[in-house]
Amino acid sequence: MSNRTAAGTAAPSRREQILGEAARLFAERGFHGVGVDEIGAAVGISGPGLYRHFAGKDAMLAELLVGISERLHEGGRRRAEESLAAGLGPEEALDALIEGHIDFALDDRELITLHDRELDRLPEADRKKVRKLQRQYVELWVSALRAVYTDLTELEARVAVHTVFGLLNSTPHLSGSSSMPDRETTAALLHRLARGAFSAAAPRGLAR
Repeated sequence: MSNRTAAGTAAPSRREQILGEAARLFAERGFHGVGVDEIGAAVGISGPGLYRHFAGKDAMLAELLVGISERLHEGGRRRAEESLAAGLGPEEALDALIEGHIDFALDDRELITLHDRELDRLPEADRKKVRKLQRQYVELWVSALRAVYTDLTELEARVAVHTVFGLLNSTPHLSGSSSMPDRETTAALLHRLARGAFSAAAPRGLAR
């Protein structure tokens, strides 16, 4: 869930505000290190008032992790469809996927931390849903990557995609404003690194 508010977009709802603060606090102090009262205080309501929106912390965590998996998959699918509809070539389609994931990696760093630390706390059904959405998201990338690097096997492409996800999702480790250049420069750097990794993975490093 991105905390950025673009000009002209609607202000976040109270529910979105709660999720945003829950994500921040869970990432900073761990799921068990945060109480409902603290989340409520962060958005200016009493802890018990949160129960009008969520059944409890477990429900917040599930919505955060299932929700971001849904948004990543839907965003990737939409970008792939838009690239096809616009008649873009395979490289441009791959670039569109990379750009979308970079937006996530820069704007939703708390959710990356939450996923790494807290996924196992989800109920089994929610955890399976997250895993299914993630597999579907990976397959979008595998198809886009193999359209550019046609000599890559499906297995090689899948390994390359997971490796690039690891690279892009390393942004939570860059804490503090002094750890990264401005957003535009950082996004461009991450994009070059992703494309470089994919190129290195391909036989002879050649695109089709």
